[in-house]
Amino acid sequence: MRNKDPHTKIYCVHLRTTYTASVPQKPLRKYSNEQFTASSVTVPHSAKESYPQIFYTHQYYISHNAKVTHRAVGCFISIFIGTAVVSITVKLTFRYPSKMAKRKVDTENRGFQTRWESEYMFTKVAGKPVCLLCGESVAVLKEYNLRRHYETKHALFKKAKSQVCDEVCPEKRQLFLNVSLSRNTIAERVDQLSINLKEQLVKKGKDFIAYSLAVDESTDISDIAQLSIFIRGVDSNLSVTEEFLALRPMHGTTTGHDLYEEVSRCVNEMELPWEKLVGLTTDGAPAMCGHRSGLVAKIREKMQEENATGELTAYHCIIHQEALCGKALKMEHVMSIITRTVNFIRAKGLNHRQFKAFLTELETEHGDLPYHTEVRWLSQGKVLQRCFELREEICLFLDSKGKDTTQLRDEMFLCEMAFLCDITSHLNAINLQLQGRDRVISDMYSTVKAFKTKLTLWETQMRKENLSHFPSCQTMKEKLSTSAFPSTQLADKIGMLAADFRRRFADFEAQKSRLELLGNPFAVDVESSPPNLQMELIDLQCNDALRAKYAAVGAAEFARFLPGTMPQLRIQLFTQVSLMNLNKTSHRSRLTAEHLHSILRISSAQSLTPNIDELVEKMGHHQVSPSTSNK
Repeated sequence: MRNKDPHTKIYCVHLRTTYTASVPQKPLRKYSNEQFTASSVTVPHSAKESYPQIFYTHQYYISHNAKVTHRAVGCFISIFIGTAVVSITVKLTFRYPSKMAKRKVDTENRGFQTRWESEYMFTKVAGKPVCLLCGESVAVLKEYNLRRHYETKHALFKKAKSQVCDEVCPEKRQLFLNVSLSRNTIAERVDQLSINLKEQLVKKGKDFIAYSLAVDESTDISDIAQLSIFIRGVDSNLSVTEEFLALRPMHGTTTGHDLYEEVSRCVNEMELPWEKLVGLTTDGAPAMCGHRSGLVAKIREKMQEENATGELTAYHCIIHQEALCGKALKMEHVMSIITRTVNFIRAKGLNHRQFKAFLTELETEHGDLPYHTEVRWLSQGKVLQRCFELREEICLFLDSKGKDTTQLRDEMFLCEMAFLCDITSHLNAINLQLQGRDRVISDMYSTVKAFKTKLTLWETQMRKENLSHFPSCQTMKEKLSTSAFPSTQLADKIGMLAADFRRRFADFEAQKSRLELLGNPFAVDVESSPPNLQMELIDLQCNDALRAKYAAVGAAEFARFLPGTMPQLRIQLFTQVSLMNLNKTSHRSRLTAEHLHSILRISSAQSLTPNIDELVEKMGHHQVSPSTSNK
């Protein structure tokens, strides 16, 4: 029976979503092998007037045949009018595929493109694109969806720009609106700023009397070796320029020859003469320091080919050396237990939450444990200090989890842990002192020399059980119940550390006289100095005005104030000043992508500033993008 009333509708409930189908029209959704129960039937007004006492219920079923793509299904509606039953049969045609359809995107295997990270600020996390700005994920991995999200939810720059213009200079509003802030335009401007800085550095490099390089190679999260190069140069006025030179991704091998090829290409691009290279700082890898095929050896060969008369002074990264000295303690058995304990607590979210709640309940001073990361040299001291202070609470928590805490309760283990905690804090302190810019190598050498003297004092005091500089050890000594504090064994550890410091910094001892001349030329023994410097040193040390100037400006700037009557001393000092000391700055992090080169050059610029006026003049006029100006 065909229902001619267009107002009669069937309301179907499917997966908590209500769909409406007009009888006998086609339903709005394609159905498959499922059963549905309608929730109600809207009866025409005329029927209500004729049958005021009406009750209704109905069901319909959809059967499925895999070989049939169209199937007519009967819908039976039973209307109860008193005791009589009137059945109305309506034929509905359902169109559905032979089997449950899959979304097209499920079979396309779309891949995440790396350019989307810079263009739309998206990255891939657990197979889904996630916005780096707001943290939201997009369901379908399509460029259109990413672009739409970026343009609709993060189009703030242009709005903020116009608002500032309205307040500051409303008459220039249209000029501001005409400035393109599209992704491509911004990327192009960043590249132009980087090129401008590079041109300035090339120009400055032509005035260098001497320069040194610092080279570091590390592997990023994509397993690409990144070679970062820094330069420090001085001109005839002894003005120091210290800048980021280049970032070179190395997709193949990283042998000494490969490193040399990249450094050589960079030096030639910057038009730097090899004969003016006086210093080279590297890490201790064989590819860097190998006697025959390392980077240092290759550069020395190149300088000989160029008939360079100067001497190349090669240094191992001071902070890298200091970090490696900590390995001489040979206390990996202590650190491995601490790391395993921390990982058990921090690796699983449930354990971590329960541990923090446990500390809160006990009202401890600290509310959590930090992670230990091997590449972050300062993290070990923080982890050890926190674990030592929470040692009792950690044992109680592990007991509640059924873990063995025998080693963590052993008194000798706790003594070693306390010692490692204290000595690591001392190593972290010198590590921080060695970091930073605008420091000459003589200052860093003085810091290392002072630490070696401290080690000698600590070894002597430890043998006498004087724990004045080891507070954690002092705490453990007071709590020992049965065993004696192992002062002799720990003093031997300090002696091993001191010996390793002397071995690793032997190259600085070989340059001791030159470093002392730069550090304090007024305290240098004239008689033991080179003959060509003796007369000038006497004149310098007897000049009260220069002595006062040295006290006012420091060693790094003092060389600029030496008079022309002291040429040999000036040459000696500017050579030392040019030695690269940029051994660890924020730029020594794990660099990840080649496109960071321009951003890194701009962000690390110190003595150089992009010439905006020159760039604008080259462009001639403000560039207006039609696609952006109409937005």
